[in-house]
Amino acid sequence: MNLPTIPQWRHSDSGNFFLIAGPCLIEGEAMAMEIAEQLSAICDRFAIPLIFKGSYRKANRSRVDSFAGIGDEKALSILKKAGEAFGIPVTTDIHSDEEAAMAAEFVDVLQIPAFLCRQTSLLQAAAQTGKVVNIKKGQFLSPEAMHFALDKVLDSGNPRVMLTERGTTFGYQDLVVDFRGIPLMREFGKPVVMDCTHSLQQPNQAAGVTGGRPALIETIARAGIAVGADGLFMETHPRPQEARSDAANMLPLDLLAPMLERLLRLHKVSSF
Repeated sequence: MNLPTIPQWRHSDSGNFFLIAGPCLIEGEAMAMEIAEQLSAICDRFAIPLIFKGSYRKANRSRVDSFAGIGDEKALSILKKAGEAFGIPVTTDIHSDEEAAMAAEFVDVLQIPAFLCRQTSLLQAAAQTGKVVNIKKGQFLSPEAMHFALDKVLDSGNPRVMLTERGTTFGYQDLVVDFRGIPLMREFGKPVVMDCTHSLQQPNQAAGVTGGRPALIETIARAGIAVGADGLFMETHPRPQEARSDAANMLPLDLLAPMLERLLRLHKVSSF
């Protein structure tokens, strides 16, 4: 299955899965550049195509006092600088129609959050930028229903789109991954990504802070590769306990390289 065409994309002929990775939220330039540099070096080592990810603002917060960002243009400028410094495409999520054109000036891939995947005008606005659009499957939707979200982008004249599985609501405070969804969505003819960190969130906790089960990130990644995921999505941080968003859910960055090495071995014997 062909990957989205991005001029800066390295190792596109390697045959490996691609990786979307980075911190949950851009908290500052030094932090973002540190993570981007390490991710770039790791993915160069393994010939894995990389898209560097970071939210410039968090619009969906459990509590009104939760940290939401350092300022839109400042964070987007840091993302762009990281991409240019290391020659890698970058992505961020958008939350309203107006944000699509703004963010498109700084990033290569526009991510549609799961809760917003049915928002017709948002999908159309993202599509009309001409950027690659990554639509996260809603926690409330079947894999088959994502065809309608995909069609909204395609019908807007943009074929550069991929879909991301990120778990399904399982009770009030947990998610579960139905791995049947990956081959089902691949039938649409577009790349499908397995989000290995958000699918392990434990939302709606009594304290108002989302929990998670990061010890199972590799388990989710292995299963995703085994059933044919084209790419993996992971939020990672050198010191997750210090992160101001999704601290309970991110992968410690020093665990990424050995994990990717194991996942590549699995990929070689289970390639679709």
